[in-house]
Amino acid sequence: MSGARRSVWGLALSLHHLHHHPHHHPHRHLSVGIVGAPFSKGQARPGVEGGPDRIRTAGLLEGLQQLGCEVKDYGNLTFEDVADETALGRLKSVRAVGGANQRLSAAVKVAKQDGHTAVVLGGDHSLAIGSIHGHSAAVGPLSVMWVDAHADVNTPLTSETGNLHGQPLSYLLHELQSKVPALPNFSWLKPCVSARDVVYVGLRDVDPAEHYILKLLGMKVFSMSQVDQLGIARVMEESCDYLCSRAKKPIHLSYDIDAIDPSVTPATGTPVVGGLTYREGVYIAEHLSQTGLLSAVDLVEVNPLRGPTDGAVQSTASTAVHVLLGCFGRLREGNHLPDYRLPDP
Repeated sequence: MSGARRSVWGLALSLHHLHHHPHHHPHRHLSVGIVGAPFSKGQARPGVEGGPDRIRTAGLLEGLQQLGCEVKDYGNLTFEDVADETALGRLKSVRAVGGANQRLSAAVKVAKQDGHTAVVLGGDHSLAIGSIHGHSAAVGPLSVMWVDAHADVNTPLTSETGNLHGQPLSYLLHELQSKVPALPNFSWLKPCVSARDVVYVGLRDVDPAEHYILKLLGMKVFSMSQVDQLGIARVMEESCDYLCSRAKKPIHLSYDIDAIDPSVTPATGTPVVGGLTYREGVYIAEHLSQTGLLSAVDLVEVNPLRGPTDGAVQSTASTAVHVLLGCFGRLREGNHLPDYRLPDP
């Protein structure tokens, strides 16, 4: 392609972005409600319960305030300790996961009803069950962007590990309701998302059953192969156009830190090589912020016990903070508050 044609194509993409995303409000007032969910029973590795506090201490609240956001930190939820829980077949910690997500659903619903963009700090990715359920309970139908190395759409009967952090979407999708058996502490949960309202970005470690489900339901997937082929800007353009093609629903971003390459974010439980770069990971957040539709965010699977050094843990937590700040308008070109004025001498 010639330089002239590339320039025309770039201009067309820019105009396409402006036309399709009229909700860009660079200085809109944002109110953020943070809910810490120090929960680890959706998987087997200890330490991920330390994620919420490590993300906070990496500068999340201060960064949000510097962007002009009002911040309400609801603190960390406490979860009932289900001692000596018997496994149900291969499924592990079912009662604990069900109870924790019921509590999280109620907390996210409160944060939304209080007028905030909800931010859930995990904890493992099984928490998306309660986070998305509570979000939908407060605002109605949602679009979901799932940024992850893994599809997390195994059903309880297809899961090879029995870990519920690899299953959350199967509990939330209307289309899979008939494939999910009744489970203890899950009677409160009703599916609340349609498969056509979900976009995946970053997949690169997908189980055969999950691959079958994605194809069966015709779900929109941008694996790392598509990110390589198209580039992250095109992936995000197409993702947002797809999510907005029927109706501009509120967007729920569920972001597993393992979507980013472990060279950047090593302190996580199931790292997979070949992931998003730091720049790509942050760009996703920046682009979603500009739609004006982002209504809730999960940032999960930061595990301070999995980093080989404290520097590795700090890199992981700092990247999580940078992703979240991107969700709320931080731009790498720089920001200033709308009422900023140069001081007089």
